[in-house]
Amino acid sequence: MPEDTLDLTIGEVAERTGLSVHALRFYEREDLLANPVRRGAAGWRVYSEDDVEWLRLCILLRASGMPLDSIRRYTALVRQGDGNEEERLTLLRQHEKQVVAQLDELNRCLDVIRYKIAVYEDYLADQS
Repeated sequence: MPEDTLDLTIGEVAERTGLSVHALRFYEREDLLANPVRRGAAGWRVYSEDDVEWLRLCILLRASGMPLDSIRRYTALVRQGDGNEEERLTLLRQHEKQVVAQLDELNRCLDVIRYKIAVYEDYLADQS
């Protein structure tokens, strides 16, 4: 059976994504999954490889600072299907600008930290 048709349990998805079971349920409650979570015969949540890949994207977007409302909006656009690519692109471009600004700020911070490290290294070298 091809890997993309395998049904995955919530525990397996947690292991693959690094999210806790609690976080996976949160993502579901917050309507952040591109596809509704299916239920197996016993009523247990069943996920696919596509769900895992979507969750990995959500994790990346969240780690880059995208607000949950924006991820939710992006998810809704994807669910709607073709025809709203311009809106998806606009949303991602806006987030890209925010990420670039964060990187610029972090680089300024890193410059100061490196400067201070050099100061202390020089000081300690002079003490020897």
